[in-house]
Amino acid sequence: MVLITVLVTLYLIYTGYDYYQTPYEERFYHPHHDWFKPSGAFGHGLGIAGTLMILFGVVIYIARKRYNFMAKTFRRLKYLLEFHIFMCTLGPILILFHTAFKFGGIVSVAFWSMVAVVLSGVVGRFIYIQIPRSIEGRALTLSEIKDLQHDWVSVLHEEFQFDDQLIHAIMGYTEGEGRNGNKKSTRQLARMLKQRQVPKKGRVYILRMVKQERALARKIARLESMQNLFKYWHVAHLPFALVMLVIVVLHVAITLAFGYKWIF
Repeated sequence: MVLITVLVTLYLIYTGYDYYQTPYEERFYHPHHDWFKPSGAFGHGLGIAGTLMILFGVVIYIARKRYNFMAKTFRRLKYLLEFHIFMCTLGPILILFHTAFKFGGIVSVAFWSMVAVVLSGVVGRFIYIQIPRSIEGRALTLSEIKDLQHDWVSVLHEEFQFDDQLIHAIMGYTEGEGRNGNKKSTRQLARMLKQRQVPKKGRVYILRMVKQERALARKIARLESMQNLFKYWHVAHLPFALVMLVIVVLHVAITLAFGYKWIF
């Protein structure tokens, strides 16, 4: 999808470069002005296509997320999110070329609102991927993450017959931090286990267990902070999206009222 977005953008730049670099006051005399201008066949078509892409990308994502629409088709929400991002990235690019890089009046408010929506969407995407999720793409709760943890103390007691002192030392590698804030090195743990003459199979198992526990601990640590950030992110993302939507509707209504039509 990234490749498609890049190729489309390069194509638009290539086809209209001569027109777009022409000063605004001289574009009327450009031989392709009637084609590339916002109300021209090409420019107008880009505006329509871009608007429809944004609307479709937003509607289908909200319908799936809130109303479980097409849940069987898009079982993993993250795939639909990628499609939503694709549509809501390429759509604004088409609208940008629809404007012929000329902004003014109420349309400029819609455009900069659209820019704010896209930029906040990039931030939202980063926050989204930080939140631990199930294989279907649903955000995991704190209790669900904790359920993934095992009672390793019992496992080490029963499977390896380790004494309490060694178990305590091993568990320290799943939680303890060094002076620089980094987790204790698993190499240190491997050396300690080797010194205690733990069989190789047991060392491999314990090292894997420690890494798994560290991963779960990181998920638990960032879950609450990321969820809070996601809530604050909506405060910025949704208003700009609504402003953009309202102004786009007004823009379309005004153009129709003034008799602007596309190729039909």
